[in-house]
Amino acid sequence: MATDPATESDFLLQSYTRLRHALITNRNHGDDAPESNSQESSPANVVPTPETLSTALSSLPSRSSPLYLAPRGPSETHAHLLASILPALNGQARSPRYYGFVTGGVLPVAEAADNLVTALDQNVQVHFPLPPPSCPSSSNAQQQQGSTGERWVHSVSTAVEDAALGMLVDLLHLDDKDDEGSNKREARRGWPGRTFTTGATASNVLGLACGREAVVNARAAAGGKTVADDGLLAACLAGRVKEVQVLTSMGHSSLAKAASLVGLGHASVKDVGVATEPWRLDLDAVERELKREEEGVVSIIVVSAGEVNTGRFATNVLDMPKLRSLADRYGAWIHVDGAFGLFVRALPKTDEFLGLHANVAGLELADSIAADGHKLLNVPYDNGIFLCRHAPVLTQVCSNPNAAYLASSNDHNAILSPLNIGIENSRRFRALPVYAVLLSEGREGIAAMLSRMVLLAREIAAFVRDSEHYEWLPSEEMSLESTYIVVLFRAKEVALNEVLVDRINASGRMFASGTKWEGQKAVRIAVGSWRVDVERDAAVVREVLTAIAVGRE
Repeated sequence: MATDPATESDFLLQSYTRLRHALITNRNHGDDAPESNSQESSPANVVPTPETLSTALSSLPSRSSPLYLAPRGPSETHAHLLASILPALNGQARSPRYYGFVTGGVLPVAEAADNLVTALDQNVQVHFPLPPPSCPSSSNAQQQQGSTGERWVHSVSTAVEDAALGMLVDLLHLDDKDDEGSNKREARRGWPGRTFTTGATASNVLGLACGREAVVNARAAAGGKTVADDGLLAACLAGRVKEVQVLTSMGHSSLAKAASLVGLGHASVKDVGVATEPWRLDLDAVERELKREEEGVVSIIVVSAGEVNTGRFATNVLDMPKLRSLADRYGAWIHVDGAFGLFVRALPKTDEFLGLHANVAGLELADSIAADGHKLLNVPYDNGIFLCRHAPVLTQVCSNPNAAYLASSNDHNAILSPLNIGIENSRRFRALPVYAVLLSEGREGIAAMLSRMVLLAREIAAFVRDSEHYEWLPSEEMSLESTYIVVLFRAKEVALNEVLVDRINASGRMFASGTKWEGQKAVRIAVGSWRVDVERDAAVVREVLTAIAVGRE
């Protein structure tokens, strides 16, 4: 239904004011509840109670109702959302102690930017030429261009996206020339194929698709075939490729999903981890598999920068140069799944974090990298990052053929149209919250935020390690400095492990997820919110775990 602009503006202003008020007063999202360092005087539930879930479910439209699909109008609908739906949503973004999955919160500036994204609803798909920044207006720019070509303004969104990606490359020290003299053009040369995706899963799909394209086409070129043009089967036949394998160590489940989506299959993902430290790549085993290239087996190597159960890393300081050498020798592609682990590279290079920095040293030598913004960068879902050194490979995989109206520059040193370097054609302006966070917090602020997360995880790990009730996994002999943001543990009392996760979450003061380690039940705490207060939150975790162990919870 049509709404006049004044009414629309009033409704939106009032709706946001009501939302903020509801968030403050709703105890399921109550990070605003007063707390002391040792205890909460008004503890808030991190997840909804059974009662609020029941209320929300009963409020959903019923097909048997005579009012089903009858128009309610904006005001009544918004009231329903606040009264019934909001209380039944979890407090992931607003609680400092939602530890169930590797998720971030939402920094206020990122929320504000995301509101702008929704309000302006840009479809960031094609990069159109822009006037030079020095021009006072687009009309002047057009006059200056004259017959040299089109220069008209469509949207600055693609330039903002490119700037945000360039800033991320610099934040994470991924450029070959990581110094003050590196300009944007040089940065784009280092990672010319770069884009925002829906998340690390989509970025892993792109990584495997690019790897598949590169390793198969290297052999199929003599037969004039490519995967993108002729399909995987035809290209493999032309190149006498018998198998495409994905070599990794404790790879994330999204790798098997990505392998299926790009036509390689779940079985193509092969674990080549070290027996005693299964999250680490066994480089000797990798080399043995790469040598199968002589038999027509080509390889994509996936480095897990942050294994999801333990938070530990596939490589160490000397591994990546050797891995790069092996990949070059045998024609393999190196992809980094750095969903949350990549952000170690933004931590301060102080003594307490040197061990973690060693785990991510050399990742800039990869061919492609996946990461998540909606995890540790604390921007809204869905926000993933994909970086590729070889833009022609990425555009070969993702370009839209025979669509003249979508054409843009073929210069790989220029800004590439997102629809030709990503899965989606239609996509929202998801770069803006990242851009806002990078501007607002800067290198120093982001480093401080990440440091708090790591230090809280280490406080929790130290408590578990020293507790008479709990066992720190994967090994109590490991140093606290090896802990990043994930703490894996189980109760020493076997029977307690059957209900441990439920009891933790029933406390309403924190939320953790259940998992398995070496076939037995375990608990995983993953710290990822910007709201972390190390002293306060460590105290709450200690209180909850102690109370459960001694039977008070």
